[in-house]
Amino acid sequence: MNSDRFFPIYEVVCLENKYLDNARVFKAFCDENRLIILEMLQSGEKCACVLLEKLSITQPTLSHHMKILCESGIISPRKEGKWTYYSISKDGSENAARLLKELTIVTATEDENDNEGCCE
Repeated sequence: MNSDRFFPIYEVVCLENKYLDNARVFKAFCDENRLIILEMLQSGEKCACVLLEKLSITQPTLSHHMKILCESGIISPRKEGKWTYYSISKDGSENAARLLKELTIVTATEDENDNEGCCE
């Protein structure tokens, strides 16, 4: 058995967590209502009741979208009494931008092309 081909279990768990965290970020951007919510929050913090007034969705649906956005780290909640106020997180926003940039940088050179001889 070639040990170079296998990761220690803690490395596999860390990689799985990394990909799970990254997927949460992209999931936040994969719904038109969440994009509308993010656009609304660009002008500053909003109460959930204000977001609900502007969208044609139910309160449970808004809660679902806000949970996904909060889990992604892109927005931050703030409780005040019975209301929750939401705003775009500077750190979460920067993380999402950094992640997209990291995942779309081409690092292979022509010499490292894995497709060479693949379909001959």
